[in-house]
Order: sequence, then structure tokens, then C-alpha cells
Amino acid sequence: MSSRVTGISLKKLKKYKMLYLMLIPGVVYLLINNYAPMFGIIIAFKDVNFAKGIMNSDWVGLKNFEYLFKTEDAYIITRNTILYNLVFIALNLVVAVALAVLLYELKNRFLPRLYQSIILLPYLMSSVIIGYLVYSLLSMETGLINNTILPLLGRGGVMWYNDPKYWPYILTLVKIWSTAGYLSIVYFAAVVGIDHEYYEAATLDGASKLQRIFKITIPLITPVIIIMTLLQIGRIFYSDFGLFYQVPLDSGVLMPTTNVIDTYVYRALLKNGDIGMSSAAGVYQSIVGFIIILISNYVVKKINPENSLF
Repeated sequence: MSSRVTGISLKKLKKYKMLYLMLIPGVVYLLINNYAPMFGIIIAFKDVNFAKGIMNSDWVGLKNFEYLFKTEDAYIITRNTILYNLVFIALNLVVAVALAVLLYELKNRFLPRLYQSIILLPYLMSSVIIGYLVYSLLSMETGLINNTILPLLGRGGVMWYNDPKYWPYILTLVKIWSTAGYLSIVYFAAVVGIDHEYYEAATLDGASKLQRIFKITIPLITPVIIIMTLLQIGRIFYSDFGLFYQVPLDSGVLMPTTNVIDTYVYRALLKNGDIGMSSAAGVYQSIVGFIIILISNYVVKKINPENSLF
């Protein structure tokens, strides 16, 4: 029996050998980039002494994790990280799906490709460039909003970089502008894959455009929406470091609304140079993210097993 199974496996290996060869670069990249660094987890439990080396440094248990939870800023950075990510996930989903549907409705073959390139451009920009673009809009001395738009509305200038209350809205707008285009292309690919006969049948039955969108398009791309949402939920304890560090220009006045776990750890690392603490933060974010994605997938599986990630 075992020889027969081995024979079948070898037969399949020969049949699909080109596919397995094409798989090798991806697997190697995954092992080097995603799995090999996992051995660095031990740094989170050590008092790293470079003279002794990482392996010979003293074990300190959970002492590196205490840094995150005993600080006075623990509540603020945790609240900011989770709330910003929840808003980003919800708004990105709505805007990206809307953009994907609008792209699909364009009849001209050239225009969707042109618009895809335009809306993808912000995603490819460096956060440093985005930070200075925002500064060119909000600067008190030379900014477009303070010097052109607000005077037209009969209002005086606003010190955007001195008041934290504006920044939840500014960061949300910048995040949606920079990432919704990329996500919309993923959803657009899913919409293009829908069998056109569904739309033809609905049109013959007298369905309006909105009815076709909400009765055909949205239900059929729901599995893709759920997978993309689960992947984003898994990183809910991570934040876009460039967005929260570069766009507010590392302003200390704005930290009540711009400080998140990643920027807090980075600033602490610059001040203390403690890589054990920064590794502990990474382990904490990974474990919590993994648990959240398991719970989210379990809930989706209970509601509709076909839409679950695994």
C-alpha cells in the first residue's frame, strides 16, 4: 500500500514539477523573511549585553514586557492604536469597495487603467514625502489651507501643528487617501471575476444599477472582503509607523492623539537603546494579533463556514 502511495506521489511530483519549481523562490523568501527572524523572540526575554552576545546574555523573564504595561502612557498608546485601526479598517473597506465598483462601471477600457494608476500612486509614496505634502497644506506660514482656502471662507488661520484635536481627522484622511486605492484594486479584481451573465439576467428582470450592485456584486465579493478584513484585524495592534511619526513631524504637543505603540517604542528605543524592550513589544503585538485573528475567524466560521479564512 505504501509503495503504491509513493508511486502516486512521485507521479504527481513529475506531472507538476514545473509548478513546484516555480514555488521554490516564494517558499525560500517566506522562510528567510518570515520564519528565520522568529528565533529573535528570545531577545524579548533577555537582558541583552553585546559584550556577552545574545545567547549568553542573562534571562530576565517578563521584565521587558513590564515596560509597556507599567508606563503612564500605556492606556493612551493602546487606545490610540486600536481605535485608529478600527476606523481605518471600516473606512478603507467602504471607500475601497466603492472605488472598485465605480471602476467596474466605467465603459471606456482605457480609463479604469488610468484611474487605477492614479489612485495607486499615494500607496507607493514614501511616508516622508506624504508628511511634507501634508505640511505644505497645513503650514501656518505657507500652507494652502491657511493662506488660500480659509481666507476665502472668511476664517483666520489655524495652528494645526499645535492642537491635538484636529489630528484624528487629519491622520484618518491621509490614511484613507494613501491606502484605499491599493485595496480597491484587490476588490476590483474580484469584481471583474464575477460572471457577466448574472448582470445580464438581472438587467432583463428590470434590476436597477444599485440593485445589481447590492444584490450581485457585494454578495459575490464578500469572501474577498472578509479575508482582507481578517488580515487587517490581525494587525490591529500594529500601526503605520510612517503615518504616525512622519506626518505629525514628531511633534510632542500632538502626542495625546498621535502616539501609538510603534512610535512610543521607537522613541523609547532611541532614548534607552534597549532592544529587549522593543522585541517584547513586537512579540506582544504578534501574539495579540494572532489571538484576535483566530477569534475573528471563529466568529466568521460560525456565521458562514465558506467565508472563513481556514
